[in-house]
Parts: sequence; C-alpha cells; structure tokens
Amino acid sequence: MKIDKAEVIVTSPGRNYVTLRITSDTGVTGLGDATLNGRELSVVSYLRDHVCPQLIGKDASRITDLWEYLYKGAYWRRGPVTMTAIAAVDCALWDILGKATERPVHELLGGAVRDGVLVYGHASGRTLDDLLRDVGHYLGAGYRAVRVQAAIPGLDSTYGIHHDGTGHTYEPADGRYPTENVWDTAAYLRFAPEMMAAVRETYGYDFHLLHDVHHRLTPREAAKLGKSLEPFDLFWIEDATPAEDQRAFELVRSHTVTPLAVGEIFNSIWDCHELISRRLVDYIRCSVSHAGGITHLRRIFDLAALYGVRTGSHGAGDLSPVSLASALQLDIAVPNFGIQEYMGHLSPAEEVFMTHYRFEDGYLKPGDRPGLGVEIDEDAAARYPYEPRSLPINRLRDGTMHDW
Repeated sequence: MKIDKAEVIVTSPGRNYVTLRITSDTGVTGLGDATLNGRELSVVSYLRDHVCPQLIGKDASRITDLWEYLYKGAYWRRGPVTMTAIAAVDCALWDILGKATERPVHELLGGAVRDGVLVYGHASGRTLDDLLRDVGHYLGAGYRAVRVQAAIPGLDSTYGIHHDGTGHTYEPADGRYPTENVWDTAAYLRFAPEMMAAVRETYGYDFHLLHDVHHRLTPREAAKLGKSLEPFDLFWIEDATPAEDQRAFELVRSHTVTPLAVGEIFNSIWDCHELISRRLVDYIRCSVSHAGGITHLRRIFDLAALYGVRTGSHGAGDLSPVSLASALQLDIAVPNFGIQEYMGHLSPAEEVFMTHYRFEDGYLKPGDRPGLGVEIDEDAAARYPYEPRSLPINRLRDGTMHDW
C-alpha cells in the first residue's frame, strides 16, 4: 500500500485549521491535523515544500519507519513546526491503516481499556457571579470535571474568559498584529483562592476542579499558589511556571501537594523526560498534534506510566476535530489515562469536519468507525479561507514582556 498523494487543506471555519490528507494507491485516505495556532502557514510550507514530495511512493503501512525518516532525515530535529508536520503525517497513516483493516485505531493500539474518556469543560466569567453561573451550566450538562477562570479585578483582560456571544474561550485576535494584555501577579495571587472558595461553597466537592495558570508565575510564586489552593482539592493546576527549566518544578513540588500538570507546548519526550522520571508533575499534557502524533505521544505516555504520571492531553479549540479524534483513540487505549481537555469547536466547523465521537455523561466516546473516525468536506473547507490571526501578548504594568 503505497502513498499516492499528499495534500494540505487550509480552512478557517471559526478558527484556522491545517489538515493533511494522504491517499494510498488503493484509494484509502487518511487525515492528520497540522494546525499550529498563530503560526499555521509555517507548517503548511514545511509540509507542502518539504515533506509531501518525499512521501510519494513510500509504504503507508510502515508508520514507525516513516516517523523516523521524517524526524532523523530532517537533521534539524524537534521544534513545534517540525513535530506538528510529523504528527500530521503520523495520524494520517494511522487513519489509513485503520480504514484498510476496517478497525478503529484504538484497536490497533491494543484495544480499549475503558468505556469512555473523562473530559473537562471550560467555565469562566467576567465576575464571580458569571463564573458560578457558567460552572452550573457545565455541571448541568453532565460534566464531571470543570476548569475555572475568572477576570481578575483591576485588569482589563484575563486569560481564559469566554468571548462575548460565542460561549467559547478563543483568544486569537483578527489581523496580523497581537493584542496586548496587562498582567499583575500580586492581584492574581490574591484573587485565585477567593475564586476557588466561591466555586466550592456554591457547588461543593463532588466534581473535579481544575485551573490554568498559563505559565505566568515564577517557581516560588507557583508554590505559593499551590499551597493557597490546597483547601479546595483541585484536580490540578496547569502550567504553573514555565517548564524550559524542568528542575524549577522541584521548588513547586516541595511546597505544595496540589497536583501539577504541564506540557501543552512540549514537542517531544525529551522536553518532559526529567519532569516525568523525577515525578515532578502528576499529569503530562502533550498534544497529539504538537508532539509527533500518535506514535510519539504513545512513547511519552508509556514513559509516564512507569513513574505513576497520568495523561491530560491538551485539547483546546485551536486543534481541529481531527486532532481531538486522534487523541481519543489514544486516550481510550492507554492504562495511565487521566483526563482529556474538551472545548468543542466554533460553528461552522461542523460543516467541514464530520465526526463520530460523542459526549455522554461526562465522557467522550470515540465510536467504532474505522481509522480515526473523522472526515473532511473539501468543498465546505473552501468556503472558509484562511484568515490571518495572532495570539495575544502579555506585559506587566511597567511594560515588561511577560509570559502569555
């Protein structure tokens, strides 16, 4: 089964998405998500100009060999552009193999080890009252886990707040130039315990509560936050401090028992090897689309399993339904699964991507369709051309650039 064609489809049905479609000489097609939010066209070029021509004529069933070919053969290894492109090829090949054998991908990975994938939704509000209403909405819809974010008093903008009129948390601005937000760490550290207390006082402790720090604290500040949130029994705090220095988590870990999650911007097993092997985090959040696809993410998850670290894959709306479908196939097959982020997708994404996973009683179920279980309508995709957009940036009150 040889690769006959490799095409890149760029579309913007609510968000910009890049999809790789590979076609075998037997006519079987496979899809992979190649979206790198805010840098989409860099992956488009990497695929079209460098990767796709090299795929023609290769054996589509030799998935691991092709992964090594694209990784080692490029010489310039790792990084978000390279690993996103490799991920798209990898997932598309798994999709082809599943369709060719008439089996969902998770059966090719050893079969399901659970009946559904626990997911968390994103609740937010511009006031605490707004947040509490939104938490109630998610609990009423059947979610068993909810991430909470709320606007910090005194700041004009805060990460993670729903955009008016959409019901979704999507940050990119229109146009090529990023919006600039102002950040105040002291105000945030005062407000976060108040926010968690309000949620627990209103809804109790019979659901999982999560929070995203978004890399904004120093290790000592993160330790202080984790300690202050211990009374509220969080499922995790996410990205409490930047993880370029993996040993920074030693300080956080030594001061709090609040569980720690990290990894959505990681691209490879080497980005998180020390964090996992030294048990400095509780959940690893690498995404299938940015960490080399199903093949490489399975390696990360297997390493994590050796050290009691569970999975918590990134699944924001900046990844397409192809990515979520891929993640679910792996989630349901790995023994150390923890939780899956689930934001849904903005309309009219459903016109472009036909999915077969379903939400039920707090869980996502990938379905039993062969392959990944998602298809793309190219005619619909063409109705929504690419739109230049940029992620925001963050500055402190004195104008210093800060982590967004």
